[in-house]
Amino acid sequence: MGFARACSVALVGVEGVVVEVQADLEPGVAAFTLVGLPDKSLVESRDRVRAAVVNSGAEWPQKKLTVGLSPASVPKSGSGFDLAVACAVLGAAERIDPAAIADVVMIGELGLDGRVRPVRGVLPAVLAAAEAGYRHVVVPEQTAGEAALVPGVSVLGVRSLRQLIAVLGDEPVPEEPAADRSRPDTMLAGLMVPGAGLGAGLAQLSADGTAHRPDLAEVAGQGRARKALEVAAAGGHHLLLSGPPGAGKTMLAERLTAILPPLSRRESLEVTAVHSVAGILPPGEPLISRAPYCAPHHSATMQSLVGGGNGLPRPGAVSLAHRGVLFLDEAPEFSGRALDALRQPLESGHVVVARAAGVVRLPARFLMILAANPCPCGRHTLAGAGCECPPSAVRRYQARLSGPLLDRVDLRVEVEPVGRADLMGSGGRGESSAEVATRVREARVRAAERLSGTPWTTNSEVPGHELRTRLMAAPGALMAAERDMERGVLTARGLDRVLRVAWTVADLRGAERPDASDIAVALELRTGIQRGVPAQAGAR
Repeated sequence: MGFARACSVALVGVEGVVVEVQADLEPGVAAFTLVGLPDKSLVESRDRVRAAVVNSGAEWPQKKLTVGLSPASVPKSGSGFDLAVACAVLGAAERIDPAAIADVVMIGELGLDGRVRPVRGVLPAVLAAAEAGYRHVVVPEQTAGEAALVPGVSVLGVRSLRQLIAVLGDEPVPEEPAADRSRPDTMLAGLMVPGAGLGAGLAQLSADGTAHRPDLAEVAGQGRARKALEVAAAGGHHLLLSGPPGAGKTMLAERLTAILPPLSRRESLEVTAVHSVAGILPPGEPLISRAPYCAPHHSATMQSLVGGGNGLPRPGAVSLAHRGVLFLDEAPEFSGRALDALRQPLESGHVVVARAAGVVRLPARFLMILAANPCPCGRHTLAGAGCECPPSAVRRYQARLSGPLLDRVDLRVEVEPVGRADLMGSGGRGESSAEVATRVREARVRAAERLSGTPWTTNSEVPGHELRTRLMAAPGALMAAERDMERGVLTARGLDRVLRVAWTVADLRGAERPDASDIAVALELRTGIQRGVPAQAGAR
């Protein structure tokens, strides 16, 4: 009787569980049994592993073979267990030393010829292995850079099973032919979900072949909306842009990521882990360092926004926008159930999706931008534009954005139509994204210094109790906000959000704490009621 074990990782959402792959050989009729709650693609690994072992020059044991995946109660899916299953079988057959693979985590799919193919979710899998105390990981060569992002883990990237057998047996490592650089690498197909648009030439390229990055200087006019965008980026506040078609709402939203500061190391790992599981991690880019941007179509379902799918839930748009921007263009056209499903992640920064197959907690701390027209035809606020929508249709259209959802939006700005002087350039060129990003970065540094020693990093994350007790505004600064609350213009949540915006406005102008003018700016940005303050946030 022969026995050996290796380790792999089963992904549940964006978290991993270390799985022990056990192989047992007993005398009897040659058979291959795989147990441990595998899915269809994992059951098929029996044929892939057998062919890969034989084509790698090793002998397949002609005995009764049982492979168990422990813990057996955890659902296991995908083809990333192939490498661990093959090594466990070879260890049980004494082709390789069982002790050499007992504490090694192996992740990868096997081709019939023995090549090791990459799979999605390598980064969260290696993170789970490191947290469980494992220090040696074997992954496909194409994902070795992604796995090496985890500190304290020794990563071995291999091209084929025969190479791994040679390394484990202290034998000369055979040379494997490199991929043909004249055509796309077919091995990378396992890292991407079909339909994600990667590699389809959807990104606009400049003359030197690099991707075009939108700049705020390209937006004509819209001084108040630009300042609201700056406040949103500096404090992480949600924003509603409402106005007629063609005013520049989409242009403003697309340029928000350009003024956001780069992601920290921890944030980059979080975002990369989600994108790796979802299959939208760009090839050749193992670590995402800039804030992501996700703009689903208004026909998106609730499951595609918050996460779902067959079996265990998959990350949705709110998770793909984690630490970045979620832009909902034509927001009233989204279904009411889909929009109201955003309430929980807007408050908590994560989404809990419960299905029959299990409950998954997915990260979802994003900056939401809503864009909406004033009425179905879009001409309701334009003088002399000939809006023919009846008042009842206008009310129904605007009511599609529910009150509880709008109460969670900190900034609400009316985007005015662009005038001829601004559009033709005679009104002057606006600031570039680099100039605005500098002020945003300085404001974030001030907020981080003030919030050091707390679990919060931006003003939008600070609880209302802290704002009313420890981080207080200047004496008498809240008189206008208190009057609005007494009149019913502000809710208790709305008052807290006004305080958060006021702190961001104060950070942008370099003040120690908000005063009455900062509160007035925050109230105007939230309620849309003119307060007699300049358009520039925090200006005197």
